[in-house]
Amino acid sequence: MLVGLIAEHLRPYRKQLAIIVGLQFVGTMVMLYLPILNADIIDKGIVSGDTGYILRHGGLMLAVSLLQVVCSVVAVWFSARTAMAFGRDLRAVIFHRVGGFSAREVNQFGAPSLITRETNDVQQVQMLVLMGGTLMVSAPIMMVGGVVMAVHVNAGLSWLVLLVVPTLGLAIGFIVTRMVPSFAKMQERIDEVNRLLREQITGVRVVRAFVREPHETARFAEANADLTQVSITAGRWLAGMFPTVMLVANLASVGVLWFGGHRVESGAMEVGELTAYLSYLMQIVMSVMMATFMMMMIPRSTVCAERITEVLDTDSSVVPPAHPVTEVTERGTLRFEDVEFSYPGATTPVVRGVSFEASPGLTVAVIGSTGAGKSTMLNLVPRLFDATGGRVLVDGVDVRELDPDLLWSRLGLVPQRGFLFTGSIADNLRYGKPDATEAEMWAALEIAQAREFVEARPEGLDAPIAQGGTNVSGGQRQRLAIARAVIRRPEIYLFDDAFSALDLATDARLRAALKPVTADATVVIVAQRVSTIRDADLILVVEDGEVVGRGTHHELLESNQTYQEIVASQLSAQEAA
Repeated sequence: MLVGLIAEHLRPYRKQLAIIVGLQFVGTMVMLYLPILNADIIDKGIVSGDTGYILRHGGLMLAVSLLQVVCSVVAVWFSARTAMAFGRDLRAVIFHRVGGFSAREVNQFGAPSLITRETNDVQQVQMLVLMGGTLMVSAPIMMVGGVVMAVHVNAGLSWLVLLVVPTLGLAIGFIVTRMVPSFAKMQERIDEVNRLLREQITGVRVVRAFVREPHETARFAEANADLTQVSITAGRWLAGMFPTVMLVANLASVGVLWFGGHRVESGAMEVGELTAYLSYLMQIVMSVMMATFMMMMIPRSTVCAERITEVLDTDSSVVPPAHPVTEVTERGTLRFEDVEFSYPGATTPVVRGVSFEASPGLTVAVIGSTGAGKSTMLNLVPRLFDATGGRVLVDGVDVRELDPDLLWSRLGLVPQRGFLFTGSIADNLRYGKPDATEAEMWAALEIAQAREFVEARPEGLDAPIAQGGTNVSGGQRQRLAIARAVIRRPEIYLFDDAFSALDLATDARLRAALKPVTADATVVIVAQRVSTIRDADLILVVEDGEVVGRGTHHELLESNQTYQEIVASQLSAQEAA
């Protein structure tokens, strides 16, 4: 999986990879040539006292060393650029894949896990690509070349090489097989720490309000301790890798000096050859150490690649139509035809048997108890979920057949939790209409009853908004979200409990200001408060995912017991009448 992921996303950089391999090959071969030159200087220059020979071959060694340095530096430069481009492309692919997920897939992975996969996991694989370009390419060339050159220098000591290389391979393989499970657990523990940290930062006011700091501290400490323990376990195996390699390398060096010394004494080997042989043995060990360093990264990168591939292989349950409808004959109509929706694995549908029709100029309200399925019904219109039964039609066409851009251009959605993006108030309003003028923005803010508090800020429309809109109150956040939808002037307005954070007076003024703006549009309001929806043309009463009543406020007061109970819990008899 790791190899497949890297191969797929490095395909556009084949030319750069070829340059890296070529440079590393030249640099490694030049490095393998240096011990031979050194042996010649010792045997033919130093032993015989030929200073001219020493100077000539010493200059050649300097030139060869310079060539090796240049090749290595350029190869690292290309490797770094290629690895960074690989990471950029992979992050972009994951971002676009996650952007196409429905709410079902996002909930399946969880936001903390998706963030970790997009950042930490990609970084681990990207680092492997970087190290691969600098170490992985040269390590096998150096190992094979070192073995060949060592045998060429003196075949009588070749048995040492045959003993050292398999011993190192077995030792490293044993350690790596123990590290892989620890690295897999480590990524899961990072997800958990990320999740808890996000929860505690986002809900810090709730934590303090209920004096739960000790409890949350204990939860985080437990998750942190789990991550620490797994990291220590992996680190212990990792810590044993280099000492193992160095132990084998030093024993091999002692063996070369011992047995090689006897061969020099007997005249079967020159001193320069012994020096060259020892250099080649060290180069072989160095290549194994380089491979070891890569082995340290491969287990964790493999786990990260599996997590990334899991995201990339997950298809959205909301699939774009194969032949999207780009032209419609109706305008602003919304119909539910025996709609049903079930979550995967659920025994009963969340929404079932829902049918109604809304047309321009009409306001349809949906009311019911918490968890009745109201928001789920509304989320089926913009295809945040797809209905598992029946049809949702916008402008007379099933939303699953409409071109997504055409569908979304028809809708103005104000979600249950008004979310604002980092930037300014103007930036957030332009999410609704990118080319909105300043006059249009102020008009939308006035309709949403937000003009007063925006004008009160010294920066006005340029006032900064923190991530999620955390630097404004809940009511202000909802009004800015409403203004963002209003500035778009859509054909269908979808308000998902969008007035819940407003006081009754502001709610009334906002709904009054909306009436002339939405006169030619279809309006669907999901609400908990009767006062918000009592003037709607059609009220749907939802209970356990089913529509148990429909009509105007007065009709439902006379005929529907569920609606009567809701009204009685909120309004006095005089207000209800």
